[in-house]
Amino acid sequence: MPEPKIAISLQHIQKSFEGRKVLNDISLDINKGETFVIMGGSGSGKSTLLRIMTEGIKADGGKVFFDDKDMGLLTDDDREKIKRRFGMSFQSAALLDFLTVEDNVSLPLREHTKLDPKVISIIARMKLNLVGLQGFEHYFPSMLSGGMKKRVGLARAIAMDPEIVFYDEPTAGLDPVVCAVVDRLILDLTKKLNLTSVVVTHNMESVFRIADRVAFLYKGNLLQIGTIEEIKNSQDPIVRQFIKGEIEGPIRINE
Repeated sequence: MPEPKIAISLQHIQKSFEGRKVLNDISLDINKGETFVIMGGSGSGKSTLLRIMTEGIKADGGKVFFDDKDMGLLTDDDREKIKRRFGMSFQSAALLDFLTVEDNVSLPLREHTKLDPKVISIIARMKLNLVGLQGFEHYFPSMLSGGMKKRVGLARAIAMDPEIVFYDEPTAGLDPVVCAVVDRLILDLTKKLNLTSVVVTHNMESVFRIADRVAFLYKGNLLQIGTIEEIKNSQDPIVRQFIKGEIEGPIRINE
């Protein structure tokens, strides 16, 4: 088997807020074409790590590489070019209520390209077809269910044909059946569009359904990286307690 190509490399990432350490010396590689899940409980630092990868915030220390390019050494223009290769699916879907479904999906194309409006409309409808929402182009977000809003958010995330899509808690607030639908959609889009997918979640059922590899964070520390089987068979008591959802163990609710 050939060595996998690395899409994202994080080296010794540090981050604190008001003197409180949120990320402590995080180093990991994410391979091209894989679905890489970052999991952990509330306050583990997983969303902060995602924001650092997407350039939403800066790390206090360490380096972020995309395709072997150190983001900290790039010009603003070069950094923006790389960021346009990203897609982002937000936890709340982050749709604009006053725009139709098609207009929400079209938004990145209108902001970042000079394509003809008719071409943008065609692309937006193609993306909606990919997430199973053909026929809903003229609906407004208030007319959609929670699961449908998530799918509109996915369509918008892939509107610019990104190479990497970041998902922030993509199944939060959804019932188990809709969770499974969204998880299958993430897998299908990753394979059909040859994407690299980075998913932040604490939903263990989703983790087991979609992950090629998993990074487990606890209190800002990276405890383990591995395949699903390696995580399931972990000997770390914190990892074992978390994935089994047990009350007794080193994780305390009031921590």
